[in-house]
Amino acid sequence: MTALAPSRELAVDAKTAPTAESIYVSILSEPTSLATAHPFAAHVLACALTMGVMESLETGATISCALGLDRRALNQLTLQWAPAARDLFDLVREPQDCARDEEEEQLHRLLTRFRADPSPLCAWMTAIVARRAMSPRHLWQDLGLLERSELTRLMNEWFPTLAAANTDNMKWKKFFYRKLCELEGFSLCVAPTCGECGDFDNCFGEEHGASALARLTRR
Repeated sequence: MTALAPSRELAVDAKTAPTAESIYVSILSEPTSLATAHPFAAHVLACALTMGVMESLETGATISCALGLDRRALNQLTLQWAPAARDLFDLVREPQDCARDEEEEQLHRLLTRFRADPSPLCAWMTAIVARRAMSPRHLWQDLGLLERSELTRLMNEWFPTLAAANTDNMKWKKFFYRKLCELEGFSLCVAPTCGECGDFDNCFGEEHGASALARLTRR
C-alpha cells in the first residue's frame, strides 16, 4: 500500500477529514526493520494507533487515554515500529503516567500473568488489550482489527497459555472475565454448563460488525 498523503497533513488539515484507512496507511508508510521482519505485529500496532488517532481527532483525548500507554511507551513503540505515526499526534501532550481503574488493572494483571515474554512489545500489547477491552464493542473492533480471527492470532502469539484455555472459542471479553472470576474462586454464571445456558449466544455467538478499517479488507 502507498501512503495517501503526507502524514502531518492528516492531523492538521481541517478541510479534509482523514479516514481510518488513510491514517493506517500513513502509519505504515515508513516501515522499520522490525516492522518489515514482523508484519503481523506491525499491523496490530498500526490498527491500535489508528484507533487512538481517530479517537483523538474526534474527542480531543490523548493517544495514551485510548491505548493505555504512557508517553515513554508511545515514544519507544513509535520509534521502533511506526515512526510515521509520530506526525499524527503531539507526543509532548501525552501524559508521563497512565492510570488504570480497578477493572482495567485486574485485567492488566491477568494478561501480564499469561503473557508470552517480558519484552517491551508484549508489555505494550498487554496494556493496549487491557485498555481497549474497556470499550463497548467487540474487542477485535475496539482494537481496530480487520476481523475476529486476527484477535485470536494476537492472543495465540502474545498470550498463548491464556489463549489455549479458551477451548470453546468463547468471546474474548467474556473469557477474560470468566478467568478473573476463576482466579478469585467464584463464578458469576449460574448455569451448570454452557450447553445448558439460555444465554449461550451472548458468550459464544457470532461477533458481527464492521472493522474501522473495513475498506482495507476489500483490497
